[in-house]
Amino acid sequence: MLTDYHVHLRKDERENTAEEAFTAANAERYVEAAAERGVEALGVSEHIYRFEQALDVWQHPFWRSEAHDDLDFYCEFVRSETSLALGIEADFVPGAEDKMANLLASYDWDYVIGSIHFLRDAAIDMRGDWDIWRSGDPDKVWRRYFEMLGEAARSGMFDILAHPDLVKVWGSSAPVPDRDLRFYYELAMDGIAESDVAIEVSTAGLRKPVGEIYPAPAFLEMCLETGRPVALSSDAHTSDDLAYRYEDALEYLGQLGVGEIAVFERRQRRLEPLG
Repeated sequence: MLTDYHVHLRKDERENTAEEAFTAANAERYVEAAAERGVEALGVSEHIYRFEQALDVWQHPFWRSEAHDDLDFYCEFVRSETSLALGIEADFVPGAEDKMANLLASYDWDYVIGSIHFLRDAAIDMRGDWDIWRSGDPDKVWRRYFEMLGEAARSGMFDILAHPDLVKVWGSSAPVPDRDLRFYYELAMDGIAESDVAIEVSTAGLRKPVGEIYPAPAFLEMCLETGRPVALSSDAHTSDDLAYRYEDALEYLGQLGVGEIAVFERRQRRLEPLG
C-alpha cells in the first residue's frame, strides 16, 4: 500500500481561497492523481492556522493574517462531498497545549498531523518578517527545534509528526551547526520513544532548497529503534505534487528496512505492507 496523508487542497498563496479549494471538482483532481500513482490511502490535512477557530489557540500575527476560513465548513465538506480521509496539520505551540488539545478534540478526525514551524515567534521555514535565520544561532535553533519535537510527540495530541527535521529546509542557504547532527536528533528521542506517534517520511524536502527527503536517515534510524512506525506523505499543495518522487522514498525506506507504513481511520492506526 501507498499513502499520502499530508495533502493540502488549498495552495499557500492568500489569493487561493477556500471557496476555490474546497470543491468536489478540486478534490476529485487529487483522487484521480492518487489512482494514477498507486496511492490507496489519501487524506487531506489543511493548516490549522487557516481557520478562525485557531485564533483561540494562538494570536501570532501570521496566524491572524491567515485565519479566514471556517473549520466546521472544511470538515463538513471533506466528510460529505469527498472520499478523502479527514485530517488536519496542527502546529505544536508550547504553553497552548490545552487550548490546542481542546480544539482538536472538537472534531472527528481520521488523523492529526503535528508540525513545528515556529520557535517562539520566529519562523523556521518562512523568509520575511519572522525569519529565524536572520539572527538565529544555528546551535540554539537546532537544539530548541528538536527539544520541541520531543515535547510535541510526548503531548499525545498528534498521530503523525510532520517533516520531522524541517529545520534543515534551507540547505546551504541557512547556517548549520558544526557538531554531529545526531546530537540534536537525540534531544527528541525520549519524547518520541514515550509516544505512540508515527514518523512522517516526506518527499516535500526534495522540492525545497535542501533537496532531501525528510527526515535524514540517521534521524529515522533512531526513531525506528524506539519502535515508531512510519507514515508516508508528499506534503502536496497541488494535485501535481501528490506522491511526488515516491520512487525515491521507497528506495530510501527499503534501505532502512522499512516494510510497513501507517494507515489511519478515525484516529485508529494499523500497519500495512509498503509497496
